[in-house]
Amino acid sequence: MKTGIVQMKTNRQMKTGIVQMRCSDSAEENKKRLAEGIEKAARQGAELVVLQELHNTRYFCQVESTDNFDMAEPVPGPSTEFFGALAKRLGIVLVTSLFERRTAGLYHNTAVVLERDGSIAGIYRKMHIPDDPAYYEKFYFSPGDLGFHPIRTSVGVLGVQVCWDQWYPEGARLMALQGADLLIYPTAIGYESSDTKEEQERQREAWTTVQRGHAVANGLPVVAVNRTGFEPDPSGQTGGITFWGSSFVAGPQGEMLFRAPQDEEVVTVVDIDLKRSEQVRRWWPFLRDRRIDAYDSITRRFID
Repeated sequence: MKTGIVQMKTNRQMKTGIVQMRCSDSAEENKKRLAEGIEKAARQGAELVVLQELHNTRYFCQVESTDNFDMAEPVPGPSTEFFGALAKRLGIVLVTSLFERRTAGLYHNTAVVLERDGSIAGIYRKMHIPDDPAYYEKFYFSPGDLGFHPIRTSVGVLGVQVCWDQWYPEGARLMALQGADLLIYPTAIGYESSDTKEEQERQREAWTTVQRGHAVANGLPVVAVNRTGFEPDPSGQTGGITFWGSSFVAGPQGEMLFRAPQDEEVVTVVDIDLKRSEQVRRWWPFLRDRRIDAYDSITRRFID
């Protein structure tokens, strides 16, 4: 794939835009509104803009239906052309999230990073695939086969993963060990209607806390962008999902730089000080003190 413009400038502030929005049944309407949000972030000075998971459509994984495979597309394809043209016109790096059709019967949940010249800087295929009520992703997506490798861009080295990956420290660590400047997680996660208010809040806070932990453990900023709004279950078997928004940016000590509301659409730009990671890692040299001679068993499923 074409690598685009890679002249990284990491010793500075990075203006990072996030677009948290509701999705409708119309992919064309969603793309139009996404473009408006991206343009708004660019007008506010964003150099990097991050979108939510599977942003072109509603979250179709609430049901298992072979008809939904019709929404998948190749990479490169129509969406990379659409968003690539937008990235080029605005002069930004753009993190997108697409339903990739690799070939008949083989599909992935794929993040595509587009360079400032509209080219594809790199892709990441979601590695951890959930299979829970209302999140039937194993029906649609094969696990990623590209591993955990950050993507080099003109604004920095981006450790991009997708949603369910955000619960696993291993992926974050591997991205950090390969020089990622920040960790990025496009996301689609929310409440099932039968959960109590107390349980819902525990889930949302756990989601935030585990990712802030990745920031602390690796001395890196984290950008997590979630969708918001209610999406019904087409089968009627559940009460649908209310996505909890709460997109956030955390600094390398887990400090909150920005957190969006749960139930509002948000376009904003957050300044991330990339120099701060260097200083934090000097104070807290976790990479220096890792016992790499003692971790062999971490690759086992369970230690009996």
